[in-house]
Amino acid sequence: MRARILLLPAVLAAALLTMTACGSGDGSASADDAGASPSKASSPVQSPADSHDSGSGSQGVKVPETLNFSATTVDDKPFDAKTLAGKPTVLWFWAPWCPTCKGQAAETAKVAAAYEGRANVVGVAGLDKNSAMRDFVSDTGTGSFAHLSDENGEVWKRFEITQQSSYVILDQTGKTVYEGVLPGGKGLADKVAALTG
Repeated sequence: MRARILLLPAVLAAALLTMTACGSGDGSASADDAGASPSKASSPVQSPADSHDSGSGSQGVKVPETLNFSATTVDDKPFDAKTLAGKPTVLWFWAPWCPTCKGQAAETAKVAAAYEGRANVVGVAGLDKNSAMRDFVSDTGTGSFAHLSDENGEVWKRFEITQQSSYVILDQTGKTVYEGVLPGGKGLADKVAALTG
């Protein structure tokens, strides 16, 4: 009982930090800016040549550890991240009640459509129930690309995301090349274009 009482303030503090980060614009620096934060998720990533074989991606490409996970989409379909291997990938971490996330939706959907077949765009919804996630996808018109229902925060923890409305951009080898907030999605297209040539 005492352990629960001691743990409760820490959990509440983490939740408050997450909720207050929405719309703050923190982390909006580009990868070229000094303020950009390198992803901690990039540390376990290995190049395809030296990674242990975690399976094959959709193109027979070796899967980096970063993409060795599975999830369920907001429409209750299984999702295997291994299928993302071999192409640049945008992971967009959002919450249904976040106004900054809603502001990023149109640009993220535009980039997903423009780079379809050359880069992957995947939404990773968290911090709410799946029904609210489905409503967000419907309301924002972002149903043209996959959205994961991460109610338990497993994918968020994997990439050490502490703030909704964050992007994690991986190159074709699974290495993190950008992590941060892009207000309104501004700059996302340029970052993806640089990876797709």
